[in-house]
Amino acid sequence: MKLTRILSLFFLLSGFLTVSAQEKLNIIAIGAHPDDCDYKFGGTAALFAKMGHNVKFLALTSGDAGHQTEGGGALARRRKAEAAEAGRRLGIAEYEALDNHDAELLPTLEVRHQVIRKIREWNADIVLGLRSNDYHPDHRNAGKLVQDAAYMVIVPNVCPDTPPLEKNPLFLYMQDGFKRPYPHQADVVVSIDEVVELKIDALDAHVSQMYEWGPWTNGRSQDLIPEGKEERRAWLSQRIKARPGVMSADRRASLIKWYGEEAAEDTKYTEAFEIAEYGYQPKPEDLLRLFPMLKIERP
Repeated sequence: MKLTRILSLFFLLSGFLTVSAQEKLNIIAIGAHPDDCDYKFGGTAALFAKMGHNVKFLALTSGDAGHQTEGGGALARRRKAEAAEAGRRLGIAEYEALDNHDAELLPTLEVRHQVIRKIREWNADIVLGLRSNDYHPDHRNAGKLVQDAAYMVIVPNVCPDTPPLEKNPLFLYMQDGFKRPYPHQADVVVSIDEVVELKIDALDAHVSQMYEWGPWTNGRSQDLIPEGKEERRAWLSQRIKARPGVMSADRRASLIKWYGEEAAEDTKYTEAFEIAEYGYQPKPEDLLRLFPMLKIERP
């Protein structure tokens, strides 16, 4: 076992031992559909959960349009059940999907208030959202809704039925590959090698998306999708692990910043996050507190 793996295990176990002696972090990741957060934050969420912190995934729609042959309430119920199983596999505290219609999400005042209340109810220290330049209108609007909620979560006269937060959380953008108006910035990069299999397990729980809808939208014949559970999971694992850009130059530079060159050299899988200009503006020491899995040597 390499030294970096030994150190990795040490720091992970340190998290288990010390989290009870410190304030637990409350993290909420907000996507448009059930499975959005799993793709972009599943590994880091599993690390937070293993260290004893409180993680919630929130989908702003039920996902009731995301299938080639199913839809409506039946599909929504199926996708909520898949999300619940994915959350169980990741070990996170809660996975919720709201009843807004898939493919119809708009940045209305009503939905903004839903987002404000959910962030407040979770007493969030960290809020993760999507950037508003995505290919899918639901994704773009989900990002806009989180941005619009960023300041309002501390304003008492907004949604007065839900107590405001005492401080503004750290708002982050989850990773994406879009280049305009500018590429996603890898301000924080987390190594997820230790939990990449848990992330794949969570994605595997979204059967309707991973093995039915996703392949169909990409022009893949259903005949090419394995039938057995183990064979499907192996097929999915190969696709996830082979994705291009998993370790771009800017991600590697950020990884070295937070973990050191030796650990960065051994890391294969990462998740990256951009600090939003909205909400709390952290110093490097704040990020070490808010991302306790970062293994940079402390002074």
